Amino acid sequence: MNTVYAWLIINGFIHSEKFQQIFEWLVLAAKKQGCELEVKTNAQLLPKLVMGERFILEEKRRPQFALFWDKDVHLARLLEKAGIRLFNSADGIEICDDKARTYLELLGSGIRMPRTVIAPKTFRPEGFSEFDFLEEAERSISYPMIVKECYGSFGQQVYLVKNREEMLQCLHKICNRPCLFQEFITSSKGRDIRIQMVGNQVVAAMYRFHEHDFRANITNGGSMKAYEPSKAQIEMAQKVMHELRLDFAGVDILFGEDGEPVLCEVNSNAHFVNIWKCTGVNAADEIVRYCMEKALI
Repeated sequence: MNTVYAWLIINGFIHSEKFQQIFEWLVLAAKKQGCELEVKTNAQLLPKLVMGERFILEEKRRPQFALFWDKDVHLARLLEKAGIRLFNSADGIEICDDKARTYLELLGSGIRMPRTVIAPKTFRPEGFSEFDFLEEAERSISYPMIVKECYGSFGQQVYLVKNREEMLQCLHKICNRPCLFQEFITSSKGRDIRIQMVGNQVVAAMYRFHEHDFRANITNGGSMKAYEPSKAQIEMAQKVMHELRLDFAGVDILFGEDGEPVLCEVNSNAHFVNIWKCTGVNAADEIVRYCMEKALI
């Protein structure tokens, strides 16, 4: 059987042990399954994509698919124009990278989400000059509420504000970066679950909790333990995957007042080192297996 040749596309400007471990696991998982997964960076590839009468990829070896572990959507779209199958797709990555876009895509799908108000766009570098729009958000949601920057990771751009004064301080800090306001699900304070999905299947799940922070992220000092998701939680994760047309993702779910699932966020290229530490399941194996099956049909 011939070796499958594919690319693992990463960001050329991020250098951390946590990211590197994921990349090594994916390459090793591919090797075990008869796939040569070559690492390419966005900095290497973008200059090689030439636009003429059609998009031409100046590479001697064309990959049979690409595992896109970056958020450089422009590169993702160019590769798709060049006829390369991406996992996840450019659309899926772009939707998940923008929390407002995720909310809009899932609106009306029947997936329960916190009440949400998207902040108006401002072009002023220092942020908003008027705050009348806050009155509507306060009427719709009320304090305390969550303020989320639309682009962010590891819970670092998520804030809990308890009154108008704290809201103004928060918006001053955010400046003109896109953000949204969300209902604070008090029944889920400091706790949530992460479900690692590949296709329609649950690969692993963990319960995350933090005794001293409203966010449960492990990076912020939270703890974790293996978790068996309920039927309702699994069905929500499956519906999210279907609605957003994702191949793999980490789906974060909150606990409603009666324990019912409430969607928090969706991560198109979720880190899976912590879930491996928690459950012993290496998601890299399932991700590579899924990509090879889909790409080679």
